[in-house]
Amino acid sequence: MRLERLTVNKIKIFLTSDDLMERGLSKDDIWKDSIKWHQLFHDMLEEASEEFDVDIQGSVAVEIFSLQAQGMIMIITVDENIEEEEVLFDGYVEMQVRVEGCENLLFQFDSIEDIIDLSHRLTPLQVSGGSLFSYNNRYYLLMNNLDPSLVEKIAAYLSEYGNPSILSTHVLAEYGNQIIKDNAVETILKYFK
Repeated sequence: MRLERLTVNKIKIFLTSDDLMERGLSKDDIWKDSIKWHQLFHDMLEEASEEFDVDIQGSVAVEIFSLQAQGMIMIITVDENIEEEEVLFDGYVEMQVRVEGCENLLFQFDSIEDIIDLSHRLTPLQVSGGSLFSYNNRYYLLMNNLDPSLVEKIAAYLSEYGNPSILSTHVLAEYGNQIIKDNAVETILKYFK
């Protein structure tokens, strides 16, 4: 399990499939809102609270993004606009889970050749756009504003050539080098036919 603080009230948690299996959970347990899931969720909140020295109480919003076989990413947002009488005590946290499809995909690649090959494979799907970054001797392709009906298919192609990144787009924008902004697939196809 990896934790990353995105903003003052937002934390990103990445759980691999192995992390879930070690705790005796499947993704179905999460969608079914099982008791094992609630225990894991509270353990994660406690660890995040200790790691980032944040007191997590009251209402939190949870967005869950499944990364196929890689695991899942959770974005936990602590509600800053809680009225005093809404704050719950005795360590109880009100959880509102929003399971959302992922319209943005960030994948990591070892070589530019992988991204060139991928761009050629995306052409028949009429997929365009994307931003290309480099960071720590790796390449990152951010595909955003995707058609929700194509997300799974595009993720499958991306998975053939790269790996889902647990790096946040904020870290990438801050520390990475942007090579191509917004039209990476078209630009790569233009120069590498």
